[in-house]
Amino acid sequence: MTSTLPTFHATTILAVRRDDRAVLAGDGQVTLGDTVVKQGARKIRRLYNDKVLAGFAGSAADSFALFSRFESKLEQYRGNLERSAVELAKDWRTDRALRRLEAMLLVLDHRSMFLLSGTGDLIEPDEGIVGIGSGGAYAQSAAKALARHTTLDARAIAEAAMRVAAEICIYTNGNFTLEEL
Repeated sequence: MTSTLPTFHATTILAVRRDDRAVLAGDGQVTLGDTVVKQGARKIRRLYNDKVLAGFAGSAADSFALFSRFESKLEQYRGNLERSAVELAKDWRTDRALRRLEAMLLVLDHRSMFLLSGTGDLIEPDEGIVGIGSGGAYAQSAAKALARHTTLDARAIAEAAMRVAAEICIYTNGNFTLEEL
């Protein structure tokens, strides 16, 4: 008989770029099965002398391993976000241990934004808005609508969109962290 451990559902992360501003937002809830185990988790970080923002969705332990790998790539490539993201995606696709990690990363700087997935995919969103995690699609949809139909700045769009996600997704709370470049 095999036992299945409860799954951590750990987040909504949203990246928004508008008018030379870039914002990364994340909620604070961590859920184990049907229980909220933490309200104030911090799932986004400033990297490379505060010039790069990174956020994760998925397994916390796996995400921390990816943060560490990504930070090493940033150091190796002197803060070049695109090159660092490409090299991490290559490693993720080819490294046997990394392929088992269950996480996604959103990384951005002043010029670029990338989504890195557990399959080694590297995606640069068309409209400068992307969400990941259990509430990512809700936050992304709200942010796109706000960007198209308001004059709100990137931070206001991100905060309002995260509130929408928190109202819909049971794995997302209203305890947000927002970082801006």
